[in-house]
Amino acid sequence: MVAPREIELKLECEGSDLAELSRHPFLQAEGSEDSRFLTSTYFDTAAGDLRAAGLTLRVRRDGETFVQTVKAAATAPGLFDRSEWEAPVPGNAPDLAQVSETPVPEVLAGAEAPELSPTFATLVERRSRVVRYGASRIEVAFDEGRIETPNGDAPLWELELELKEGRSEDLFTLAQALAETVPLRLGALSKSARGFSLRDGTLRRPSKARPVSLAPDATAGEAFRVIAFACLSHLRLNEDVFLHNRDVEALHQLRVALRRLRSALTLFKPVLAQDATAATLRDEIKRITEPFGHARNLDVFLAETLTAEMARRPDEAGLDDLRRRLEAERDRAHDGVLATLESQEWRGLVLDVAAWLETGAWRTGPAAPDREVPDRGVPARDLPARDFAAQVLDKALRRIRKRGRHLDRQEAEERHRVRIEAKKLRYGAEFFASLYTEKKLRKHHKAFVSALSDLQDHLGSLNDQATAHTVLASLVAVPDPQEIPGETAFAAGLAAGDNEADGRKLLKAAAEAHGDLVAVKPFWR
Repeated sequence: MVAPREIELKLECEGSDLAELSRHPFLQAEGSEDSRFLTSTYFDTAAGDLRAAGLTLRVRRDGETFVQTVKAAATAPGLFDRSEWEAPVPGNAPDLAQVSETPVPEVLAGAEAPELSPTFATLVERRSRVVRYGASRIEVAFDEGRIETPNGDAPLWELELELKEGRSEDLFTLAQALAETVPLRLGALSKSARGFSLRDGTLRRPSKARPVSLAPDATAGEAFRVIAFACLSHLRLNEDVFLHNRDVEALHQLRVALRRLRSALTLFKPVLAQDATAATLRDEIKRITEPFGHARNLDVFLAETLTAEMARRPDEAGLDDLRRRLEAERDRAHDGVLATLESQEWRGLVLDVAAWLETGAWRTGPAAPDREVPDRGVPARDLPARDFAAQVLDKALRRIRKRGRHLDRQEAEERHRVRIEAKKLRYGAEFFASLYTEKKLRKHHKAFVSALSDLQDHLGSLNDQATAHTVLASLVAVPDPQEIPGETAFAAGLAAGDNEADGRKLLKAAAEAHGDLVAVKPFWR
């Protein structure tokens, strides 16, 4: 059975922005505007079996009619191209007879307690109109309302662009044009995901990267799209958290998402070789987010290095002033991160990345044969993802083996390059893990990632030492260094010295971890 599909783009904004958008010249309707009040109730088992299976089941009341809808999980943030099944029902309760052609019966059959009950509801005033843009007819919906859960409510403002006829490219070009007028952001969560997070108390909390699930028969191009959108989703979730509460862990996870995305762009270079936009986006991401690193370095120094130093030397008076000065600098650095995240340049870049992942030449244009396997003459984009993974992971491992020789005798910059390569390999191992499901390979994967993590940990500690010098050096980068009291400067020197005390031990441990990684069997062979 082929499920009906919907293709729509969800964008987040404020309530006042919706009013301004309704007057935008690009959003003037072909006909009359439709206005409705929609109440949607979402159902699941007590254990959340449907949600765990990537499904939502809702009953929506529209006037005197009720419609039951089953949706599969979205594959990308903001962009919803997913299976959807709808059927009229007599009232505000699920009718399981109407879901026989969906995955719901199979999920409920395997549930310990298959009974369905309401989990949360959305109350939305929707104004919708159909517009023409480019070569497409697009339904534009202005949604304003709230989510109601047992754990509290939350406001809801969304702009939805649903493709009725035409090309998905037009959804993005319209969104980008509108974003020049109001501060639109790519949707981080669907209404259902937002409702579940609010109910569970996880909304506005930092989140780690979720495991990537690749189809066993996925091509390299398909794998890249899934992986890159997973990175973008990780980014948007933590961006929202930091914007609302300056959470330090959210900033850390935002930077992890950015590194993962840039690593994906590097690992999949053979797939993207014919599309110059890939390098442009990678460079833009690095340029715009460069200041994020200073903020994160200050977070780590204050939370770890300086905290340990103050515990080690509780009577050192200068450490209190050192902490206050660095906290003030950290606040300024956070202000800079917020300024970037609130800028049109940043919001536009995120939309550009999403648009390129969905409609870029790397995906839609002609593909060149993969130079890595000339005898096959198969474009890299069309290679089986598992074959492609073996190629790129082999290359990454060879680079680490070569660059990590005599690690304990290398300069800091050389070790930093090994650390970057180790991160890329670690992300690659995580990206492709779902392609290696055999029991023996899962065991090899666990051992390989463990050895790689040990190397990363030791190199990370060495990098933290180097970063501590940078952080402390920033203290003297003031108009008049004499403004820094002598006892504060002395405390900074003590902190720097104590921080380096175990440097030789870390170098030896890093070299041993590199040897262990070289000896472990790669899981992809």
